[in-house]
Parts: sequence; C-alpha cells; structure tokens
Amino acid sequence: MKRFFALSGLCAQMLLAAPVVAAENDPVVDIVVPAADTTLEDWLWVKRPVVVFADSPNDPRFREQIELLLDRPDALDDLDVVVITDSDPAARSAVRQALRPRGFALVVLAKDGTIVTRKPRPWSVREISRSIDKLPLRQDELRSQ
Repeated sequence: MKRFFALSGLCAQMLLAAPVVAAENDPVVDIVVPAADTTLEDWLWVKRPVVVFADSPNDPRFREQIELLLDRPDALDDLDVVVITDSDPAARSAVRQALRPRGFALVVLAKDGTIVTRKPRPWSVREISRSIDKLPLRQDELRSQ
C-alpha cells in the first residue's frame, strides 16, 4: 500500500502520481489507493472501500470528490474507510470490472463486500458516514466502543 499526504486542494493527479514515504510524525494517511494496486478482496473484512470512478482524472466531479474526501481524512479513518480511485477505464482494473461503473461514480461498500450505495455525483464525508453508520456491523462497532 502507498502512503499519500492528505492535503485539501491537492489535485487528484498529483495525489495519485506522487507516493510519499513519511516520517513517524508526519500527517500521512493510508486511505487513498489507486485501483490498479488493489482488489476489493484485499479489503474484505478489513476496511470499508469507498470507490471513486471517472473516465478521466480531469473530470470535475472526480476532483471534487477527492477533495471532499481528503478534507476529512480522520473521519474516514474512524470509519475504517479506504478510498480506491480509478480514473482510467482503459486499464480495466479488477475493481472496475467488479463494479462496472459508467462515467463518474461513487460506490460505498461494507466490510463484507456488499454495495451500500452508488451515487452519480460527489458526496460529502458526512453523507458517506451517515450511510455507513446505518450498517449493522458499524452499529456493533459503535456499541463496543
């Protein structure tokens, strides 16, 4: 898994193109992974994948979604979320083949691999967290805290 700086306003292309190796106390978050580097099975029962698809990294909805997610990385980390990005349909990643998006799509999955929601427009972390908080496994996690 690659480490990336989670800085708001950082364009998606730069984020995905420049992996960063950080020191122990740097504000680095292990939440963004390119789809080419992973499969959905890698995250089964480990994290909740939030997958952002687009036909190009220049799609304004893709860029807006990445910025919305990176504005609140701590909230995503609290929800055990991993953000998987795929803006290259020609690469035919395993994630793209499994979820079969058309154009821009935001797909939120549960830890068991089931699809929680699909959205054709960007969603805020607050909206994503509300949909995740309704899941039975998340309810169990909240009760055990």
